[in-house]
Amino acid sequence: MSMKTLDDLFVHFVRDIYYAEKQVLKTLPKMARKADSDNLKDAFEHHREETEGQIENLEKVFEILGLKARGVTCEAIDGILEEGKEIMEEATDADARDAGMIAAAQAVEHYEITRYGTLVAWAKRLGHTKAVPLLQANLDQEYAADRKLSDLAEGGLNKQAA
Repeated sequence: MSMKTLDDLFVHFVRDIYYAEKQVLKTLPKMARKADSDNLKDAFEHHREETEGQIENLEKVFEILGLKARGVTCEAIDGILEEGKEIMEEATDADARDAGMIAAAQAVEHYEITRYGTLVAWAKRLGHTKAVPLLQANLDQEYAADRKLSDLAEGGLNKQAA
């Protein structure tokens, strides 16, 4: 796809984050199973449910745009998720693994926050007014997930790992 206009970029980024969310959805159950902390496990399971809703929101955005919902490979999210997989496989101490998974999950959240923030701004600029609340809802959930992970880390998981 040629990216000559802001609208072209907008569509590309929607496809990018759609792919990313689908990959995250596959990864969250694995992270929940590897988590030693019940609170962390619950956080991953809760965010899996939110991610399903975020994917539905993105499918509505595609519908608004008159496009078929499909992703484009996002090497950035693939790399971030691969790093998380390495932590899950290589960290032998349960507390250290939990701390590492929080760090990896926050890298995912920060990537998603940048994408959704950009998409909200571009949707407003391009007049995609029906897409704005859907994208904003996803952005708000990503910020909340990031805060929850920080709270878990700072509330004791990092200390346990140390």
